[in-house]
Amino acid sequence: MKKLTFLFVSYLTVLLGWSCEAQNANDENSPYTITNPTRDGTGKIYLGREISQIMGFAGKDWLERQNREQEESVSKAIENLPVDGNSVVADIGAGSGYYTFRVAPKVPDGKVYAVEIQDAAIDYLNQKANDLGFTNVETIKGSEKSPNLPEGAVDLAFMVDVYHELEYPVEMLANIRKALKPNGKLLLIEYRGEDPTIMIKPLHKMTAAQAKKEMKANGFKFVENGKFMKIQHFLVFEKDPKFEN
Repeated sequence: MKKLTFLFVSYLTVLLGWSCEAQNANDENSPYTITNPTRDGTGKIYLGREISQIMGFAGKDWLERQNREQEESVSKAIENLPVDGNSVVADIGAGSGYYTFRVAPKVPDGKVYAVEIQDAAIDYLNQKANDLGFTNVETIKGSEKSPNLPEGAVDLAFMVDVYHELEYPVEMLANIRKALKPNGKLLLIEYRGEDPTIMIKPLHKMTAAQAKKEMKANGFKFVENGKFMKIQHFLVFEKDPKFEN
């Protein structure tokens, strides 16, 4: 009986939490709306896009797969990052650090903040940084609404196949803006949603048009879309000084 009571209370807690989320999102002042989730989606809509479910840290082996370079041209992305040896970079949603530890050698006199919200990922990143001897990598525990980066400190913030999973993109982008230097840039690497032949779940891809629309709404100007990656967009944005919250 105690077990049944516990299960009922747990279910009720989840249900009430979802109800509160739906009520808040459907408030006329909220940028979000709530609908019935589709497959792999959360049911939370932002500017016409359903936010996807999150891939947990249990999927780190997929991030570290041996054929990732061949599939995605990661070295091209690293080569084209708008950074120099002194840059301060933030890898938001760093996961296993696949990008973090490839970017770190490019900024030997700078820093790479590896931002994660999952404790298991933070522990893994700290251990890997120690094992590889990277003293310029620092982990930061982020939240659903903020990367918790120091204000005005970052030259480049980037998200690799992460942005489409952000539960609170408006709040997160506002806090990324605060963390960027006046000439700081934001890079989104996302699987190309325009291409149905790319065998990635639809909600885990983004079109360039949708990404530009969402960035513009949050104070970022489009700079370029690198065309050198095989199956992903390389979308660079900068802070729009005319933007008002």
